[in-house]
Amino acid sequence: MPTTPTKPTLPEVPVRPPGMQWKHWLLYLFVIILLMSVWQEVVAHWLVQTVPYSDFKQHIVRGEVTEASVRETEVTGTFIMKPPLLPTARAYKKAPGSAENQVYFRTVRVEDPKLVDELIASKVKFTGVRPGFAAQFLFAWIIPLVLMFVLWQFLGNRLKTASESIFTLGKSRAKLVADEETGVTFNDVAGCDEGKFELQEVVDFLKNPDRYEKLGAKIPKGVLLVGPPGTGKTLLARAVAGEAKVPFFSISGSDFVEMFVGVGAARVRDLFQQAKKQSPCIIFIDEIDAIGRQRGVHMGAVNDEREQTLNQLLVEMDGFAPNAGIILLAATNRPDVLDKALLRPGRFDRQVIIDAPDIDGREAILKVHSKGKPLSEDVNFHKIAQGTPGFSGADLANAVNEAALLAARRGASVIAQSDMDDAVEKVVAGPERKSRRLTPELKRRVAFHEVGHALVAAFSKTSDPVHKISVIPRGRAALGYTLQIPLEDQFLMTTSELLDRISGLLGGRAAEEIIFGEVSTGAQNDLERATSFARQMVAMYGMSDKVGLTHYAQKQVIPGSMDHGQIQNECSERTAEQIDQEVKSILDKCYADSKTLLLQHKDKLHYVSEELLKSETLDGSTFYRLLDLPAPQHNRTDAA
Repeated sequence: MPTTPTKPTLPEVPVRPPGMQWKHWLLYLFVIILLMSVWQEVVAHWLVQTVPYSDFKQHIVRGEVTEASVRETEVTGTFIMKPPLLPTARAYKKAPGSAENQVYFRTVRVEDPKLVDELIASKVKFTGVRPGFAAQFLFAWIIPLVLMFVLWQFLGNRLKTASESIFTLGKSRAKLVADEETGVTFNDVAGCDEGKFELQEVVDFLKNPDRYEKLGAKIPKGVLLVGPPGTGKTLLARAVAGEAKVPFFSISGSDFVEMFVGVGAARVRDLFQQAKKQSPCIIFIDEIDAIGRQRGVHMGAVNDEREQTLNQLLVEMDGFAPNAGIILLAATNRPDVLDKALLRPGRFDRQVIIDAPDIDGREAILKVHSKGKPLSEDVNFHKIAQGTPGFSGADLANAVNEAALLAARRGASVIAQSDMDDAVEKVVAGPERKSRRLTPELKRRVAFHEVGHALVAAFSKTSDPVHKISVIPRGRAALGYTLQIPLEDQFLMTTSELLDRISGLLGGRAAEEIIFGEVSTGAQNDLERATSFARQMVAMYGMSDKVGLTHYAQKQVIPGSMDHGQIQNECSERTAEQIDQEVKSILDKCYADSKTLLLQHKDKLHYVSEELLKSETLDGSTFYRLLDLPAPQHNRTDAA
């Protein structure tokens, strides 16, 4: 049978290491000469004794000098010490290997015309020595030239780096992540199922573009991810690239803006040129509001440069040159400040809302971040998700990490439910301030204050259930706190619910007035939040008959959020006075209701407060048991 001819194999040629460059040989030669010179200096310093010139002259007179070498700057030689010794001779070391007290000496020569005559008179064997050619050549030529060469190389490298940085100002700073390096898929993202569903079409287009092109469909050029900080916008963008298995360019909006004119626009052009070479691919711009703000709002050179960058981005997204296969993902938490031209169809055709997760989403996020961590059997993710309304994905990840740290601190091998609860409490109310010790009188006032919050909430119809009461200081200013957890996520609030919430906030101050006859500064945070809710009711939600249904407020503050910013009213001075009067009326009514309720249950106020002082902390089930009330399910903080 015929055999298949095989390719002749060539003999392997050993690969020789690359030869050294001449620069390296010069460097090695210089180092060797330098080491030899240093070694000679060390040996000479160890063997040869340096003596004063006056002692040298005395040794000549005494006939102790046997040999001498006269140079331009120094005199070297040997002398033999004879008794009686000079006082300074005790410090001289005897030459090694000599039987007599022979010493090798060196002295600095001074202007002495009679030196030669004295040496002849003492019958000293002496010679004149000229400097060696090698030493003169080394120190006069070689070493200066080497130092100049090294300095020239150093300055040349620095100037080359500076010139390169100048010429690369217009280059894009986007980081290219290969599809294998993203390491994130949709399975790693939880709590935003609607966002994943919207982005699944983008992934499918990148995987199967022919199916859409046959039908004449055009995939959105830009997808804008909108949501509060920490909700997973960047993670979701990386998951899209990981699912589609395409290159992923990641850059921040602030990386385009520089102090030099035209740099931002040049970087935008360079970014899209790089993306065209990697097509199909994804460009992700984080915090796009840094360059995408509305044009013509402010004046100045920096604003003009930012506008030119935005103009170039608009042209690249929807200009004459097509960008086939390039999908632009952008993230922002300020969609209200973006330019309208950026949001029109053809550029950012689709906006995906990534909001704070609901209870099911929070439970899924907790499970994702708990993978690989040793958990106790008593860990209940549903209970933790129920107690963390308003938490973003980043908040939940932080809580899980805090739980692991707490478990490690107490030397446990697994993370228990108590660690998770303590971690959530730490994220919400702050760390414990064990160093802040309260006096008995102050601690008693704080206890009545917090129990006042809890009692008003417990006996109100629509208030959130009490989860925990404590008189342990936490955070920066809270001397005590009351945690309330809603039974379910709230998306709307009625008038009665808002009034009950205001009454609960004012319950602490009312309890102080009932028990101690005067109030303290501990209710400052309560008054701030209660006033914010009352002003929203009047100026934003139309819940006042006197003011009416007109919307007067400019800034909306979400009820229950931690950010209670100042509300700016858009109304006349007369209407503003009516709003202030109505807000005061709501606060007075709620405060009166709180005092009435606490006076009706004054005995329980004393009883629960004394129990709180004994244990410093009461959980929700214990609190409702002390009140002989059924315990509902349990996050809101009412800080004293």
